Amino acid sequence: MATEESGLPEEGLALWLTEWKTSDTRTSWLGRQLVASIGRSVAGELGFLVHPDGQAVKVAMLDVHPDFQRRRLAGVLMDALYAAYPTAWINHGWRTTSGSHWWNGYRDPAPERNVHNRPPAEWAAYFDAVSVAADRAHNAHQNDYYGLHGHRDALYRHGERLETEAALHAASFRPAPPVRVDPAAEPLHGAARLVLPPSVHAYVHDRTQDSCARATALLEHVGHGNLPHDAYWNSTRQAAFADAHHEELTTLSPPVGPATHVVFTLSPLDITAVPGAQALATSVDFTDPGDLAVGVAELSWRQADRPYLTHTAAFTPAVEAAIAPVSAGDAGNAYRNRYDEEGFLRPASRGIAQPFADRAAQIQAMTERLLRGRTAWARTSPAPTPAQTPVPQPQAPQQPQQRPPGPGRRA
Repeated sequence: MATEESGLPEEGLALWLTEWKTSDTRTSWLGRQLVASIGRSVAGELGFLVHPDGQAVKVAMLDVHPDFQRRRLAGVLMDALYAAYPTAWINHGWRTTSGSHWWNGYRDPAPERNVHNRPPAEWAAYFDAVSVAADRAHNAHQNDYYGLHGHRDALYRHGERLETEAALHAASFRPAPPVRVDPAAEPLHGAARLVLPPSVHAYVHDRTQDSCARATALLEHVGHGNLPHDAYWNSTRQAAFADAHHEELTTLSPPVGPATHVVFTLSPLDITAVPGAQALATSVDFTDPGDLAVGVAELSWRQADRPYLTHTAAFTPAVEAAIAPVSAGDAGNAYRNRYDEEGFLRPASRGIAQPFADRAAQIQAMTERLLRGRTAWARTSPAPTPAQTPVPQPQAPQQPQQRPPGPGRRA
């Protein structure tokens, strides 16, 4: 193999351990992801599930971008997983064809922690012994079919039928207790990635200006009714920023300007009456297409290339806002009354005074009385005497009045 194909590129490799969002409510294991980035591009990803006590890991997905394959990147990701959980059992599951060929050339750093290599009595409390046996049989078939060794010497030789294996160890499996976010007891944090107009960008990132005024301007620019509906709402602000960073890495086309990552912090809310809402281990997924009224208690934002400079402003009391519906047709009446088709506040909702809004009936009755009085006066009054039309006299032209320049006008 050529050296330039076997080694990693010289521009640098970054490994990032972050959350892996999964809507599978059948498991209480925590989703995690190792992301390998080269420059501003994702080169590979390793998705896995971790037992709540951190002592068991199930590999779910290992993928390397075609541009970075055959450079040992998959091995780097797997080695990093072993290093991140140095005492945990590792269950690699079943392998695809390409995965079998890769595993055949991979050096397992800790084969003694691979559940395929140890008797079920040691790990059956974490993994279903029958499922592990089925995965192991699938991998053995792949190896035989393609003529691969597949580290078969390290595999556990149980010498028992599958039915016997199940009878001995299946009862040892202990499902992890469910872990779910409670939005009624803690705030939620959702992220949006924005490319702001230059003037807005300069103002909201100017640390010499009042932070609350800048947060208000940023929320006005986004629109109170435009909080992201396609984002997971996390239990921590850092997890929300991580979502925005992951979107930054996976964006196909680079932004036309510097990106701003914004995190909306919501006041605690009851989601039991929200159709389609799913409370997960560390986040909430609002899958319902309709809108959802919320309160923004805090706003945090930072430039994508300057994550160490974070701006934060709290709103006391919380600002009324809404998670946007998927489309305008999915919006409810309360949303339509407060926000326009683009999700921005209607004039009545911006606090503009409308002193006659609640006197429509009185004004209508007064108008009808005036019209009736005018009709009666016209019937009883004599016709007016024609008057001589005055001849207009020429006048000197008047000079236009000078007005001082104001906002939006040039001097």
